[in-house]
Amino acid sequence: MAMYKQRMAVSALALLTLTACGTESVSGSGSGDGSGTVRTDLALSGVHWNVSSLTVDGKKTAAPAGAHVEIDSEGGASGNLGCNRFTADARVEGEKVTVGPDTTTGMACEEDVQRFEQAMGRTFSGELVAAVAGKGDDRTLTLTAAGGDTIVLTSQPPAPLTGTTWKVTGLVSGSTASSLPAGAEDKAHLTLGKDGSVEGSLGCNSFHGEATVSGSTITFGPLASTRKMCPGPEMELERAVLAVLQGKTTYGIQHRTLSLTAADGKGLGASAPAAGK
Repeated sequence: MAMYKQRMAVSALALLTLTACGTESVSGSGSGDGSGTVRTDLALSGVHWNVSSLTVDGKKTAAPAGAHVEIDSEGGASGNLGCNRFTADARVEGEKVTVGPDTTTGMACEEDVQRFEQAMGRTFSGELVAAVAGKGDDRTLTLTAAGGDTIVLTSQPPAPLTGTTWKVTGLVSGSTASSLPAGAEDKAHLTLGKDGSVEGSLGCNSFHGEATVSGSTITFGPLASTRKMCPGPEMELERAVLAVLQGKTTYGIQHRTLSLTAADGKGLGASAPAAGK
């Protein structure tokens, strides 16, 4: 009888051990997949991922300024493809990101930006394999599609309105966005001071003046500038920037991208340099 009870105890212990091994799970962001392995989802949500480059069919293309992706914890993604904004379903499971159909705005874009948007939209869909390198605010995310095409993105902290050198990257007229005149890229920039000052370059001449920030508006006072004559594209850019930096404008910041819009619908887009640069 004692021997029988001993065998029953051993059998019960073995059964409990097998049951525990077959149902192992980890709480938190990881979960078991039923095969005995533990899956840990990558921490992709809550991060502003700037698109650095896109490689399709072996050809690498640098992303337009402002292109970015944000993935939330509720199964959605949003961002900018280079000119137009988008929203889409996005589910993160382990190292796999599954992106559903997207909805985009319909702003007219420059031809090269439009080509990038179309390629980006095709690549950022379906099942993608994600790999993250680095840590903190200095991380690189690589998304690889089934055919081998890749999107490389980098994490960046947001930029403050004041104290940041905002480089003008595009012009807006109503609902139409356009790139800068050829030969005038990287020429215009502005910096707003906490003391209500503004200074920078119009594309050719340097300038300074006053700028009062109130709510979502910036009111520019008369600007004083140098009076150099420069090549045509730079002067064309200068006239366009001056048309925006007059009187009361509406501004908006999306992470490291600034938009300024004057009362007549003319505006500009600007971006902050990468953190640490």
